[in-house]
Amino acid sequence: MSPNPAPPQPGRILVVEDDRMVRRALVEWLGIAGHHVIEAEDGASALAQLPQASPELVLSDIRMPGLSGLDLLARIRAVDSDLPVVLVTGHGDVPMAVAAMQGGAHDFVTKPYDPDHLAAIIARALTFRRLRAELAALRSGAAGAGPIEARLLGPSRAMEQVRRQALKLAALPVDVLLIGETGTGKDVLAEALHAASPRARGPFVALNCAAIPADLAESELFGHEDGAFTGARAARAGKFEAAQGGTIFLDEIESMPLALQVKVLRVLQERQVERLGSNKPRPLDLRVIAATKADLRKASEDGRFRADLFYRLNGAELHLPPLRARDQDALLLFELFASRAARSQNLPVPQLALADREAILAHAWPGNVRELKAVAERFAYGLVEPQGGLARLLAGAHAAEAGGAGLISRLEEYERMLIRAALAESGGTVSAAAERLGLPRRTLSDRMARLGLTPGEAGG
Repeated sequence: MSPNPAPPQPGRILVVEDDRMVRRALVEWLGIAGHHVIEAEDGASALAQLPQASPELVLSDIRMPGLSGLDLLARIRAVDSDLPVVLVTGHGDVPMAVAAMQGGAHDFVTKPYDPDHLAAIIARALTFRRLRAELAALRSGAAGAGPIEARLLGPSRAMEQVRRQALKLAALPVDVLLIGETGTGKDVLAEALHAASPRARGPFVALNCAAIPADLAESELFGHEDGAFTGARAARAGKFEAAQGGTIFLDEIESMPLALQVKVLRVLQERQVERLGSNKPRPLDLRVIAATKADLRKASEDGRFRADLFYRLNGAELHLPPLRARDQDALLLFELFASRAARSQNLPVPQLALADREAILAHAWPGNVRELKAVAERFAYGLVEPQGGLARLLAGAHAAEAGGAGLISRLEEYERMLIRAALAESGGTVSAAAERLGLPRRTLSDRMARLGLTPGEAGG
C-alpha cells in the first residue's frame, strides 16, 4: 500500500481491525498521509476508547470476533449519529455492507482496496463530520449571534472575509456598493449592514430599480404633492423620505435609466429631496446601500451608467462571492435550509445519501444561494424522488449547463456516480440497479463496462 498525498485537513481516525498485520499496515499508511490514528483490535476496545479518543471517523472491519463491525456501527449510532463509520469488507459481504449503509454507515470499501479510492472515501467522511459539526454550531449559535453572523452563514474563508468587512462597514457613516452575481444574497447583506449599524432603529426601505415602471419612477423615489400630475389626489412621501433616519437599499442599480440617475445623484449629493410638484427641499438623514450584478466601473466607461453616480455610490465596495467559490458551504447551507423547511411544516428532516452530497458539492449553482435554497426546500417537502433523486436532478441541471471540451468527462463522472449509488441501493445487483435507473439490464451492463465499473464497486 503506497501513501497518498495528505488531505488539506488531516483527521482523527479510529481504526478497528482484528488482524494485527492488516491493522498495522493501515495505521502506518494513514499516519504517513498525515492523519492522527487510534487503533483498536476489536469492537469492544473501540467502544471503550471512543469518549477519550473523540475520533472524526471510524474505519472498521465487518467480520471480527465478539462485537462485529455491524454491532459496533449500531452502538456508535446510538451514541453519536453524526460520527461517520466506514466499513471494510470482503467482496462476498457487499450486500451486508450495503444494508449497513442503509442503517447508517457512511460508506464501505472492499478488500483488497485501492489506496486512492480509500483516500477519497476518508476525505469525504471527514468533510461530512466537520460540516455536521459546523451545522450544529450554526443552529446553536444563531440565537446569540449578531446580525452579521446570524445572516451571513458559511464557514468558508470567502464568507469569513465578507463578515469581517461587513462588521467594519456597518459602523461607518459611508454609503456602500454591494457587488455580486444573482442569488448571492446582496439583499440579505444589505439588511445585515443596516441591522448592525447605528441606524438599526430606523427604517430599512428596499427598492428594486428594475421593477419600477418608468412613468412612476420619480414619484416612487421622490414622492409628490397633491395634484402634481393626473391621478395624484393626495401628497405622498417617496422612498427616500420613507427611509429617513435609516437606510435605503437600491437593488439592481444598474437598471436605473440614465435620466433618472441624474436626479438621484443630486439627491445623494445634497442629501435633500424635492417632491414632484413642490419647490420645497426636504433634508434627508439616511444611508444608501446600492447593489449590482454588473461591473459599474466598466458600464460607466462605456456610457451605460453615469460615472459621477458610480463614484458617489461607491463610498465602499463589498463583494459577495458566488457559491462555487465558497468551498464546502453549499452542503452546509443545503442541510440548514432543508432542516428549517422541514421543521416549518412539521415534517421529518430528510437525510442526504452519499450520492446526493457529492452532487451538491459538484453542482455549479449558477443561481447561487437562491437556487440552492429553492432546491433544499423542494427536497425537504418531499418533492424530489427518493433513492438518488436529488443527485439525478442536479446531474440533469449540470449536464444542461456544461459546455466546452470538458463536457464529456463531466457527464461520465456524473453517470458513474449515479450508477454506483443505484448499485449500492440495490445490494450490488445489476438488474435491480437497472430497474431503479429506468434502464434495460443490457444497457446498464454496457455502460458499466464502458465506465470501468463492477457490481463490487457499489457505493464507491
